[in-house]
Amino acid sequence: MPPTVHVIYAHGARISTPDAIGRKLGEHLARRFPVRLYPFNHPHAIVPAPGDVLLGYPDAAAWSPFKRSLAHPDWGRRLAIAPYTHGDLAQVAFLDRVLPQCDRFLAITGHYWFSTTAGSPCAHWLPRMVHLDLAVERADFPSLARTFNPAGRRRFLYIGHDGWYKNMGYLAALARSLPPGTVAWAGRGKRSWPGLSEVGFHDFATPAGRAVLADFDFLITVGRADANPTTVLEAMAWGLVPVCTPQSGYDDEAGVVNVPLDDLAGALAVLNRLQTTEESELRARQASNSGRLATHFHWERFAEQVAAAIAAADRPALLPRAIANRLRMRWAEVTSPWSFLRFQNFRRALKRRLSG
Repeated sequence: MPPTVHVIYAHGARISTPDAIGRKLGEHLARRFPVRLYPFNHPHAIVPAPGDVLLGYPDAAAWSPFKRSLAHPDWGRRLAIAPYTHGDLAQVAFLDRVLPQCDRFLAITGHYWFSTTAGSPCAHWLPRMVHLDLAVERADFPSLARTFNPAGRRRFLYIGHDGWYKNMGYLAALARSLPPGTVAWAGRGKRSWPGLSEVGFHDFATPAGRAVLADFDFLITVGRADANPTTVLEAMAWGLVPVCTPQSGYDDEAGVVNVPLDDLAGALAVLNRLQTTEESELRARQASNSGRLATHFHWERFAEQVAAAIAAADRPALLPRAIANRLRMRWAEVTSPWSFLRFQNFRRALKRRLSG
């Protein structure tokens, strides 16, 4: 009898991440293992049968279900799974105290971040890391089956929030340097960004939402520390050509156009060139992206990598590192927006602890 896999991850009905990750992973793993799914805010520690597997998001919050369950001696495998970027230690520093207790770290991240880990402050994690590119269900993001706008009138759409690592100031500066309406923003944020044409929040699973998409040719995202944004894959499925910084995770994809980070003149040169690019070249990028969705960015591959980590028996040693690195990680953790020392975070975590 295979071990039961206890999965702590969002797994609601929404087609977007993080819910799609937990739901799809649970569906695929259930073909090989008994699976139990838990939400991020599960109030109790999980008590395993001997040999069971703990797989989940560690969460920066104190008393998270993963952290509370981790020390139980009956686990056969302990696997952390989480987005990863070393471009902003505030997002990942909390893992530094968790990963020594785990057999593997399944890092949801793009090629750019994984390939540069060896030269980063997270290099000591590398032997224990498994690179997990994200995935998308193509049926949830059907092709728009449209033609590109005429040369000189092509449009770029950013989809998402305006968190600091999304680098919205840079995106707005690009928009202000181009004709009005060339760059638009679909999403919600804490402020407005002059220059960006705001089209509001839309559910792109609906015909009305897809009608908004049909006005655009490119998806654009210029994050400075964005692990592996799923919007790039969703754009591939829709037939939009993704344009992004390498620091958005995607830097080696033939169908993706890269722009430099925080280099206004360099990025504008790329965007202006796309205005006059032959449609045949854009169609070739679409075809390349479609092929990559079929051969790589799909849930079967994602889940098989996770299943292999579950079935394995290895626990590679973490690399040695200097005391200065350890102190840097602790400082990044306590000053992070998700730090347990921040009142709102501590109150939320304490409420969860007392409820369990």
